[in-house]
Amino acid sequence: MNPIANVPIFSSLVEDADKETKRKISRKATSIAFLIVFLFVLLGKFIFELFGITIPAFKITGGILIFFVGFEMLQSKRSAVKHLKETAFDENIAISPLAIPILAGPGTIVTAMNFVSSGSYVRISIVIAVFALMCILTHWAFQLGDKIVLRVGKNVITVIGKIMGLIIAIIGTTMIIEGIKVSFDL
Repeated sequence: MNPIANVPIFSSLVEDADKETKRKISRKATSIAFLIVFLFVLLGKFIFELFGITIPAFKITGGILIFFVGFEMLQSKRSAVKHLKETAFDENIAISPLAIPILAGPGTIVTAMNFVSSGSYVRISIVIAVFALMCILTHWAFQLGDKIVLRVGKNVITVIGKIMGLIIAIIGTTMIIEGIKVSFDL
């Protein structure tokens, strides 16, 4: 989870929203991301076993979702992920794609689960505290996103957004490849 790298993504997804809506989306996305990782840290192995989810399947599915978000960021048309209709802003982007898979994606969840898989309660507490700090920093970075856009300029942010879209699509592709490698022991 990288708060600074996610600012252009957040800015491009909420560009049509007012300041209060941006604040609500940021708060909701970071809170949900924290809750998701918190639950997976505590119950991840149980959830995976209950539903028969494998790490490779999780990586492949998450990779597809992340690739889709990145691909849409590269497009010049208005994203279907962002809006229900042209006239109404869809605040549900706080849940998807922001909270999951961008903030609390497969990589974040699997990494958190790996750190606590054989750890003590102290280790679990440290992982949860660090992730809470990352969510707070991400929320702050999202709140400063408009100031960053004003300082840097909308054209530069647009270019950064396109580059981030490409990088996100590549990250998604990499996750798919890693999931396939693990699935077939390549």
